[in-house]
Amino acid sequence: MATTEHPAPSRPEPTSPSRLRTWMLEGLSDMGKAGGHTGPHAEPEPPHRGQRWWRVMCLTGVDYFSTLGYQPGIAALAAGLLSPIATIVLVVVTLAGALPVYRRVAEESPRGEGSIAMLERLLSFWQGKLFVLTLLGFAATDFLITITLSAADASTHLVENPHLTGVLHDQQMLITLVLVALLGAVFLKGFLEAIGVAVALVGAYLALNLVVVVVGLYHVVTAGHVVTDWSSALTTQHSNVFAMIGVALLVFPKLALGLSGFETGVAVMPHVKGDPDDTEVRPAGRIRDTKKLLTTAALIMSVFLITTSFITTLLIPEKEFESGGQANGRALAYLAHDYLGNTFGTVYDASTIAILWFAGASAMAGLLNLMPRYLPRYGMAPHWARAVRPMVIVFTLIAFLVTWIFDADVNAQGGAYATGVLVLISSAAIAVTIAARKARQRNWTVAFAVISAVFLYTTVLNVIERPDGVKIGACFIAGIILVSLLSRLARAFELRVTSVTLDDMAERFVRDMASRRMRFIANEPDRRDIAEYRDKIEQIRQDNDVPGQEDFVFVEVTVTDPSEFEAGLTVCGEVLHGRYRVLTLESSSIPNALAALLLHVRDSTDCTPHIYFEWTEGGPFANFLRFFLFGQGEVAPVTREVLREAEPDRRRRPRVHVG
Repeated sequence: MATTEHPAPSRPEPTSPSRLRTWMLEGLSDMGKAGGHTGPHAEPEPPHRGQRWWRVMCLTGVDYFSTLGYQPGIAALAAGLLSPIATIVLVVVTLAGALPVYRRVAEESPRGEGSIAMLERLLSFWQGKLFVLTLLGFAATDFLITITLSAADASTHLVENPHLTGVLHDQQMLITLVLVALLGAVFLKGFLEAIGVAVALVGAYLALNLVVVVVGLYHVVTAGHVVTDWSSALTTQHSNVFAMIGVALLVFPKLALGLSGFETGVAVMPHVKGDPDDTEVRPAGRIRDTKKLLTTAALIMSVFLITTSFITTLLIPEKEFESGGQANGRALAYLAHDYLGNTFGTVYDASTIAILWFAGASAMAGLLNLMPRYLPRYGMAPHWARAVRPMVIVFTLIAFLVTWIFDADVNAQGGAYATGVLVLISSAAIAVTIAARKARQRNWTVAFAVISAVFLYTTVLNVIERPDGVKIGACFIAGIILVSLLSRLARAFELRVTSVTLDDMAERFVRDMASRRMRFIANEPDRRDIAEYRDKIEQIRQDNDVPGQEDFVFVEVTVTDPSEFEAGLTVCGEVLHGRYRVLTLESSSIPNALAALLLHVRDSTDCTPHIYFEWTEGGPFANFLRFFLFGQGEVAPVTREVLREAEPDRRRRPRVHVG
């Protein structure tokens, strides 16, 4: 069947905006230049050439590896002397649980959509949209707390530096807010993901951490009493190995920050170069190299987690980990200053501050890439949300609020961060379990189901023990849902058909009508027998006093998924009962489909079409709710309103008749 395709009718040119408005709404996303989502109706960007996987690993590593700045201290506070054992449990869960899950996620979503997109495909209609909005709330919690927690920890390293502590004492809140504001300012100016900067930062940071670890292990080995004292105290507190493991399992949810980075690792997939013969449908090289990225990052992080928790627990006095202690939020920096001198310690502090700040930049980039991937497509974001700068201001203000609520405290934000991380990992585990079951891979289904149970258990325990995370997540979810529904309501009468495609028969109908007055009848298909069409024409002629010799073409719209916002429109023509010409369409909204068809017919024939309706029974408010939720309702006035917004010139606007 041959078809012709035309772009959706163009909207009228807006009046010249102010210079500030032009600057604020410039572009859709700077990150789109790296191949990311660029929003609805945007011109496609040139194909991204990609980078070697180990370089892209550094991009996700600024988020993942930077947790070494605060993870050992959090582990010591949570598990005490059991910190090394609890960290080993974390590493086992990482390598045997999170890593296999996200290797499968990379295979199932090679364009970086992640687990949210995998689950989105399982649910349709409004329940699917609400489910995605809920996950977006937790993702926003994860990314925003990454920004505020990283800035808070960077300020801790700055304040506790021996050269600066006298000047910056009690200024942590102000410094954190300044760092968050600086991050927002950089994105307002325009930020491109600088993989080269990430490589330099991660390389320097890991090298400095390696020096601290080697020196720490040397002191542990040379001072034999340290290990003896630790093991004796551990045996005194816990009678046997099984008791130690049991307690380590109980405190494991508090260490979940060490699992961060996997979702980001999948999100940066489009940056991975892959093989020259990769296709968009199946980029095998990109998938393979992303698996290398995830595995290498997990192995590096696992080694550092175990060794750093070991040396910090054995070499730092327990009281120094507590609030106000010199190792609180900066355990490795404490060792760097104590064992390698203030000069090396200052270099280490500078490196830590840089990578923590850049981790916030990575999280901001993640937010700006994630939200436009879903909300504009759902019609659940205002028009200005498609531009970077307004969203940067919104996210920066929210980060200010979160920083103020948590008083720039790293430990206080740990629960909220862990909740966001665990919810996303749990959703990923469930998604790959369903994918394995659909692929009839029984062994993988069982394995992923067990992993899902472990992460769900960990998430529930974390929520029970530290409810701040789910409270913050619930606030984000409520805010996203409220703003989304209000935006969808405000854009209810927007023409949202992206293209109109007519088959040969439909084109023939339109060409034939162009030689005389173009009259369409909007018909809700019922039995579709000869009596239905005959009676409908007779009713339209009587209600509108149309001469008997005038000819009509019926238009019938079938509503598919009313929760969808924008899509292309395919129009098919058919002749029923040997005499009635009918155009059939499928759309998420009847009025939008009819308005788009009328505007397309007008533009392709240079004739003004007329369409005839009958009034719908029922109250106007109930009919509007039917339109908003189910794409139906009082079709005639809504069609006219969509046409009015799309075409301000009354002389060129298609005519709507209601009888």
